[in-house]
This record gives sequence, structure tokens and C-alpha cells, in this order.
Amino acid sequence: MSYEKVVQANERIVGTKQTLKALEEQQVKELIIADDADHSVLSRVLAEAENQGIPVQTVDSMKKLGKACGIDVSAAIVAIKK
Repeated sequence: MSYEKVVQANERIVGTKQTLKALEEQQVKELIIADDADHSVLSRVLAEAENQGIPVQTVDSMKKLGKACGIDVSAAIVAIKK
């Protein structure tokens, strides 16, 4: 289900740094994170999302998440913009 959301999203942001920046600018409506990602790396992003009340969905694979974004590398996190 969440992979479909990523594929269908008009505007999405891939990557931890870009996602954090978008969160700080309050441009994010939902986050999709991979279960196999290093959650210690994502902790700051997840804390900011919790502060803003942004829903977080999980998927099982970084590789599949990257593919859903149309990139050839794995993705730990994707933000869907407002």
C-alpha cells in the first residue's frame, strides 16, 4: 500500500537530509520509512515528525522504496509533500 502512495505522489522528497529540511519548512504531509533502515540515523527526522503530528508509514525494504521512487539506489525515507 505505502509503495503505491510513493509511486502516485505528485511531489516527494527522498533522503534524510532533504526530508529534515522539508519538515523544518513544514512542507511534509506524510513520511514513509523502510523497516531495514538504520533508525538511529532517522531519529532526528522521526522526532520532528512526531512534534508536528505527521503520520509515519513503514515499508519492509529500502531497495523497494528506492525503486518506487524511480531511483536505482535504496532509500531509507521518503517524504510526501503537502
